[in-house]
Amino acid sequence: MSAQGMTLTQKILARAAGLEHVQPGQFVNARIDLALANDITGPLAIQSFRAMGAEQVFDRARVALIPDHFTPAKDIESAEQAKRLREFAAEQQIEHYYEVGRAGIEHVMLPELGLALPGEVIVGADSHTCTYGALGAFASGVGSTDLAAAMATGEIWLKVPETIRLIFHGRATGWVTGKDLILAAIGELGADGALYCALEFCGEAIDALSLDSRLSMANMAIEAGAKNGVFAPDQQVLDYVQSRAKREFEPLYADPDAFYCRTIEFDASKIAPQVAMPSLPANARNAADAGEVVLDQVVIGSCTNGRIEDLRIAAKIIEGRSIAPGLRLIVIPGSPAVLQQALSEGLITIFVQAGAAVGPPTCGPCLGGHMGILAAGERCLATTNRNFVGRMGHPRSEVYLSGPAVAAASALAGHIALPPER
Repeated sequence: MSAQGMTLTQKILARAAGLEHVQPGQFVNARIDLALANDITGPLAIQSFRAMGAEQVFDRARVALIPDHFTPAKDIESAEQAKRLREFAAEQQIEHYYEVGRAGIEHVMLPELGLALPGEVIVGADSHTCTYGALGAFASGVGSTDLAAAMATGEIWLKVPETIRLIFHGRATGWVTGKDLILAAIGELGADGALYCALEFCGEAIDALSLDSRLSMANMAIEAGAKNGVFAPDQQVLDYVQSRAKREFEPLYADPDAFYCRTIEFDASKIAPQVAMPSLPANARNAADAGEVVLDQVVIGSCTNGRIEDLRIAAKIIEGRSIAPGLRLIVIPGSPAVLQQALSEGLITIFVQAGAAVGPPTCGPCLGGHMGILAAGERCLATTNRNFVGRMGHPRSEVYLSGPAVAAASALAGHIALPPER
């Protein structure tokens, strides 16, 4: 009797573990292709790296250290954190360390740099490492101690997750992007509906989706509790990675007889622009049903929606108009490459002329770090990925989540609003 076919996540982990077959629940020791840390988690990982007696990272070309959360440094403590990362990178001769000016949001930069590739195993001391599943990789967030061990040995132990298949039929319409699809899916699954499962995205709507939108969807798999989110690498993905890949890679695909613990089907043509109400991404609903929510701030950026597609959408809605009186619009391109592209296309001029503040690439406001902290009683609509209590500042502030179209329309209206008909 032959073994049951494997899902894409199983196939990747089996190869990384040197096994012909793995099954959900099985513990494996997997070889990693890339280890990632930032200025918050990196210093902790370095401390553990020292404590375990490690002297050299397993491969200086397969460790990426990117100071992006509190940089440019917002205070003395964050400057010290960044300094520890910088000094370790120099000591270990880390090839992929990026200083402010050349650094951006890690999950935006690594795909651009060809450091996240189909079929790979990528671990990062950041919960949104799952972003790289959009390229057909197994990518997951780990703790700083686990990352220290991964940096030292090039391996990590993992429990093979069960896989939930999310099928999106039809085609997304109007201003609906991947952010709306994933908010609708998280709303269906709930905050822990995919706990330690893999989410495998497929269907006609996914096939038609841009890579930026897929990255946005994979990024938020963790918000349903998933271990990872993954897409089969189609020709669009292969075209994207082949011109920039820093390593040889071999894509993998699910077996036709793979077993899924659950399958959920959506009609993408019926999914409207979404908003997640405070204080969980799972509190998603149609933006039209958000009610009268007056806003103090709108943020367009982050590892979820700081890519060029997001800025193009926002600029198309904002062009030639002014943001609402009394509202702050903060736009943060996700990487130097996105910033440069936005400059060349005139998008930054559109934002500035509308009255927006445009910042350098940083995670800043998303985690309540800097560049957009909320005061008590203030409300923000953000294209970020989390709206937990106190996430962006004062615990009595409120954060709502949306895609770039609703964010841009809301910045013009001063309250949560739908974008114009497209």
